[in-house]
Amino acid sequence: MLSRIKNFNNTIVRFVNGFKRPSKRTNTRLLRERGETLESFTIREATPEDIPALAALHVMTWSDTYWNVKNPPTYQIREYQWHEQFKIADGNWFCFVVENQHGKLVGFAKGKSYTSNDLPDYSGELNKIYLLREYQRIGLGRRLVGYVARRFLSQCINTMVLFGIPQNPSCAFHEALGGEKLFAKNGEFHGGYGWSDLQKLASICPVE
Repeated sequence: MLSRIKNFNNTIVRFVNGFKRPSKRTNTRLLRERGETLESFTIREATPEDIPALAALHVMTWSDTYWNVKNPPTYQIREYQWHEQFKIADGNWFCFVVENQHGKLVGFAKGKSYTSNDLPDYSGELNKIYLLREYQRIGLGRRLVGYVARRFLSQCINTMVLFGIPQNPSCAFHEALGGEKLFAKNGEFHGGYGWSDLQKLASICPVE
């Protein structure tokens, strides 16, 4: 009973938080006003040269998502974390960035292999996915997921998990892509989603 109440409350908070996000109509209009189209963006693999821009983007998008955190990670922390990440060249992680026509990074997605006894049926993790607010809800997120799914499939990884927070309006995006809610043993939903068929996910997430 308590888990149902908590899940319901989280759903209400998620709904309210959704009003803080720009609408698809607004962002589509802004896209046109900037002289951009979906075709004007490039999605490519991140390189060490992207670290300064990637760290700055990470700080901004994370703070927008978790706006109520009093002391969010600083640029220096994110820059250090990305430097450390790029030192790992074992093939167990990857990152795609979204670049606009002016060469500015506006979004990114990071994937990595996943091994956990708690969720043994999953072998890939969408570890991070962020877009600047003004570039959300116009199709770039779906394209990013398409790149992630195809990379996992090329590594013979056919399943994927994602961990977030249940109050995040982005939960609706994960659900629209067929993500299945992952519930704790007590029935609570903590923001995790699973995909058991990445071929199916890739089919609904075109990369062009």
